[in-house]
Amino acid sequence: MNQLQKYTWLIDTIRRAGKISHKDLSDKWERNKDLSDCRPLHRATFNRWRDAIFEQFSIIIDCQKVGGYLYYIANPEDIDEDKLKKWMLDSFAVGNLIGENLSLKGRIIVDEIPSGRDHLTTILEAMKENRVVNITYRPFNKSHGYTFPIEPYCVKLFENRWYVLAHNNRDEVKIYGLDRLEDVKVTEDTYKLPKDFDADSFFSTAYGVVIGYNIKPERIVIRANENHKHYLKSLPLHFSQRMIEDCGEYADFELYLSPTYDFVMKLLQYGSMIEVISPESLRKTMKSWISEMYDLYK
Repeated sequence: MNQLQKYTWLIDTIRRAGKISHKDLSDKWERNKDLSDCRPLHRATFNRWRDAIFEQFSIIIDCQKVGGYLYYIANPEDIDEDKLKKWMLDSFAVGNLIGENLSLKGRIIVDEIPSGRDHLTTILEAMKENRVVNITYRPFNKSHGYTFPIEPYCVKLFENRWYVLAHNNRDEVKIYGLDRLEDVKVTEDTYKLPKDFDADSFFSTAYGVVIGYNIKPERIVIRANENHKHYLKSLPLHFSQRMIEDCGEYADFELYLSPTYDFVMKLLQYGSMIEVISPESLRKTMKSWISEMYDLYK
């Protein structure tokens, strides 16, 4: 077990408990024999981990002395408001949890991320030092790959695939699927990330990773039937989604994004459980796709 896993175990255990004593922490650690080899969590070790967690994550593990020495996360907003930090800690927490229950491996099902372990590490290492990367990229519809340099701006995980947004040698900012990279080599050349570039802002009006099609963002209203409205409430399609009205048999939601083809495909996935109310142009697009599907099956 590496140190990062130990730190995330400690953070997650305290987060879930709210407040917890060192004795209870040590007991929980000792019971997780796959993680601790049945050894207790000594106070000196715990204090070293606290310091390291603050240095690496800026997460403060404080101690409440009144009513017993209880430890708690003093700045939980630093986790909740930082999407990357929260995702990373949650991912490690799930990994630790599964690691504690390897005896159930035949009863825990996960989806494979085909590109995560192949080239992501290399891309991230290049991003740290703003180094140009030579990639060999083969689109799905081509029989061979093309080699060219890119300046990686950011990476994004979407629908179980990793993508890199990069500036290429044709002065374009494009998205590339890491599972379509045949080779990746970091060069000695460096680049400057544009001062005004912000990854969240860049994708703020995108549903997924489709960009560069000159489709302007607009207000979209969709109607979910009684069976599906609860699903949309618990798992929004986009961060801009908000419910307009719940009428019992259905609920209306509005979003603000660019209705690119990947968004249309997502809506079609729900079949008759979702209806586009506006804009009319998107309704026509949905009708056209549905008509083509009907022609295939009639």
